[in-house]
Amino acid sequence: MAKIIAVANQKGGVGKTTTAVNLGASLGILEKKILLVDADPQANASSGLGINIKELKKGTYQLLEHTLTVEKTIVSTNSINLDLIPSHIDLVASEIELVDKNNREYMLKSALLSVTKKYDFIIIDCAPSLGLITLNALVAADSIIIPIQCEYFALEGLGKLLNTIKNIQRIHNKSLDIEGMLLTMYDSRLRLSNQVVEEVKKHFGEMVFKTIIQRNIKLGEAPSYGENIVDYDITSKGAKNYLSLANEIINRNGQKK
Repeated sequence: MAKIIAVANQKGGVGKTTTAVNLGASLGILEKKILLVDADPQANASSGLGINIKELKKGTYQLLEHTLTVEKTIVSTNSINLDLIPSHIDLVASEIELVDKNNREYMLKSALLSVTKKYDFIIIDCAPSLGLITLNALVAADSIIIPIQCEYFALEGLGKLLNTIKNIQRIHNKSLDIEGMLLTMYDSRLRLSNQVVEEVKKHFGEMVFKTIIQRNIKLGEAPSYGENIVDYDITSKGAKNYLSLANEIINRNGQKK
């Protein structure tokens, strides 16, 4: 049975998509079967894996609307063991179209049920908002990874996200857990980066992943070639960091490598 992990933070530019794509690819390299769900209308995870989103006819929009079964929305990628449910700008409309539907918060959860036995992990890349699509992702998820960038205002808005998680746990998804907080965009040369690491670890302790994602030019370059960091340059810091994170998640979940 797949563990469903949402990568979420309503703050933009913290490394959500980078994490969802490269964690998925790294888990795939470590012989896990992965399904990545692109739940962001910007569709950066889809284009970053080489999908031509202009020609897309099926994906997360159809999945949330229940006009296609999950099996018909899945596309294969060039990354080993990594499948994708792609996104498109049309997904924006779901925020409005789902409002009047019964069980609107559970549309993604019910849509994914039939494939949970086919994968080890299902990773959901969330939009930088706390709207209805992200709510669907958190209701469907077993746990959440919260990327936090090692920059000024790093913890801004985190309280609001944690309150949202508490509300979801109380009303919709009692078993939703925090998989971990992931420090991203770390630069060891900057005093501010080190201060943020200290502050986050002081506040959240064991909830913070041991792996820290360092600033890395290759991580920024890879999506423009439609590749994940492991395929683009496995010797890069970025690839090593995400493979380390993948190992940490496998170990946390008691799975054999």
